[in-house]
Amino acid sequence: MPLQGVCWFLCCRQGFSLLGRDYGEKEEEESFELRNKEDLTPNGRTPAEVTVSQPTCTANGTNGHTISQSPVKMKKPITEENEMGLEEEPELLVKGWLLREVRGSWIKHRRYWFVLSQDSLDYFSGPEKGARRLGTLVLTSLCSVIWPDKQTYKETGYWSITVYGRKHCYRLYTKHFNEAVHWACAIQKIIDTKSPVETPTQLLIRDIEENKFNPEVVEHIYQHNPILKYTQGPLYAPLLPFPYGSLEHTYHNGKGYGSVREEAVKLFNCLQQLELVREPVPIIQGVLQTCLDLRPLRDEVYCQLVKQTSHTPSPYTAAHLRYWQLLTCMSCTFLPGPNMLKYLRFHLKRIQSQSPESEMDNYASFISEALEKTKCRECVPSWDEIQMLMNRQEMLCTVHYPGPGSCQLYISSHTTANEVVRRMQEKLGLQDSKNTFALYEQNALWEQPVSGSALIADVLTSLTTKEAESTSRWKLCFKLYCLLDADSISVDSIEYFFLFEQCHEMVVRGQLPACEEDLQALAALRLQSLMGDFSMHVPCPPLDELFPGHMLETRVLVSLSAAQAMPPCQVATQSCPTTQRFPTGLLAGTLWSHTATAVQKQKVELDKRLRSRLKEESSSVMTSILERWKGLAGYSRRDSMAAYLTIARQWSGFGCTLYEVDFYISSTGSFSQKLWLGVAASSVSLYKQGESEALESFPYGQICSYSVSDSNTFRITAGDRDLMFETTKLTEIIQLMNAYFSAIHCQRGKGEDPDFTISDTTEVGFRQLVPTPTPTLLELPSHPV
Repeated sequence: MPLQGVCWFLCCRQGFSLLGRDYGEKEEEESFELRNKEDLTPNGRTPAEVTVSQPTCTANGTNGHTISQSPVKMKKPITEENEMGLEEEPELLVKGWLLREVRGSWIKHRRYWFVLSQDSLDYFSGPEKGARRLGTLVLTSLCSVIWPDKQTYKETGYWSITVYGRKHCYRLYTKHFNEAVHWACAIQKIIDTKSPVETPTQLLIRDIEENKFNPEVVEHIYQHNPILKYTQGPLYAPLLPFPYGSLEHTYHNGKGYGSVREEAVKLFNCLQQLELVREPVPIIQGVLQTCLDLRPLRDEVYCQLVKQTSHTPSPYTAAHLRYWQLLTCMSCTFLPGPNMLKYLRFHLKRIQSQSPESEMDNYASFISEALEKTKCRECVPSWDEIQMLMNRQEMLCTVHYPGPGSCQLYISSHTTANEVVRRMQEKLGLQDSKNTFALYEQNALWEQPVSGSALIADVLTSLTTKEAESTSRWKLCFKLYCLLDADSISVDSIEYFFLFEQCHEMVVRGQLPACEEDLQALAALRLQSLMGDFSMHVPCPPLDELFPGHMLETRVLVSLSAAQAMPPCQVATQSCPTTQRFPTGLLAGTLWSHTATAVQKQKVELDKRLRSRLKEESSSVMTSILERWKGLAGYSRRDSMAAYLTIARQWSGFGCTLYEVDFYISSTGSFSQKLWLGVAASSVSLYKQGESEALESFPYGQICSYSVSDSNTFRITAGDRDLMFETTKLTEIIQLMNAYFSAIHCQRGKGEDPDFTISDTTEVGFRQLVPTPTPTLLELPSHPV
């Protein structure tokens, strides 16, 4: 009991002293003084002549600081400053009362007197001379400041700033926004004036660079500085300097990252785990993912790997070679900064000279070559790619082309789509084609061209991710891209087969406007080309692989809507006034439930009828196609393909690529929705979906400019007309138009055509293209839209 009484007395005493300090101090102690000569002496007065008076509430409710204008009033604060010893501290910049967050205490915030000088941020028990210093945060170039934000103000009622130092983190609070901003600005200004901090590792790397032609000195540096050599112990601080705090990982909190300094230490622990695990690929992939997310850590990991591959006790063991395997993966994924790149190249040459014709020599040679080709990757290497890199081998890539065929090519981590297209053209004998080709990401319902500068390894990784997220199968496909000359294609060539297959893809998607009779004829010719003469014993492909299915659905829906103009539930509702008589109560719930059930039953019935009618229509259409197929007996595959393309060529837009346009408006006032924008070799045209005649067509010679207005709007200027489109295919449209313009310029042999101009708002345009002997999409630069 006596002990409890003593504790109660101490707590009360502490509480009363805090209350007295918070509410019993003199009003003058609330002053917030700035002593920065550059900021507070605009009229040329000395620091002793300028002071900031007691904060006052302005009309808008903010914290205002007014400079005293009366000479009489000014003398008194100066005298008080002298009594407090401010003249003895000329480096003093800012001082004032602030609340500091206190952890492990029943009081969350405590009030202290803070003083900012040229070297540190200190806080004291009070403003009087001789007050006890309670803490110091030394300011260096690695310190960081988090500025006040509205969210914290809404939650706590205070404007906060956070100052990160090497050992301490001060979270400071004030009621006044202006005061918080003044403190943040002043602290940040001090941090910016500090010279960059260099770690011991950086200083040693500089010494090695300066003495790289003197092997004895370099060896002496390594022998007397263990920080540069392999270690089995943990790392307690990064090898390279990183700002204190968490500024760098603000946008990656969702992935569970801590501060960059913490992640650097964790990565070294992951590197050491490579020596122990049986399967290193997950750890390697995790390290690469962290480096992809947190860019500053790339040089740190390189530095750690150089350390762990220097002066290793057992350099030829499998455990030690894991470091070289990770270094190989890093060199094919990210390039280090200039200084680290010099140090890495020196390290590789040193290892090669010390251990010639060893596994380390082989890895060092592979890494040196990779560093010459590496571009920053968009994706972390896949499991298969990492295994190939660990063995210094190339990866096998399957490239499909129209029809059931495919080719297998060996690629490296640096192979681009341009290179694959050229190799495919050589393999298929298409080097002399006047048309151009591209790679596509493709599944059963969707496809998109691959940019020429894209790394195939990244594309394959993204396709693997897409397959994991969906049930559809993705593949890389080699196809015709720009159909510049369809008439000169030999009927016996594989290019003619490509044209046939891609034309049939358009038919099945409903992108070739033709009457139903022609569509059935095309379906019959397709069957004849695939399976030869009609036979009852040969299974037919499903109708949706021969005929555009949306036509059947539209026809059935129209017939059903015509047969039933008004749903029965609406008629029942109009003829039953019971719901009006009993709007509330038990009966209302019962009647609503009954109505909802009726609507649900009607929906099920309509779906059943729709499926039944679709089945009937499909059977009828398939019967007609089979009858036409029987009449094609004796047609060879070549004859069937030729007849198929003859029907398709009747459309004036044959050979164009169609893009769906959600919205269209021209300067003449015309307005339409849901159109097709057709981009062809000679013109750009607009079609109503399903109609064969173009609404408008603009030859390239009439197009003055084309540009991107925003993320979804595409603009074409033709003569005195401006055309605006809304579409989700902006990048593809721009790239295809660029490819056609580039091909036209190359064919003319005159470089850039003076009749064509690109407006200032155009982010991607043919004016940026350099004519090449073989103009393909994949040789075009990739531009973000």
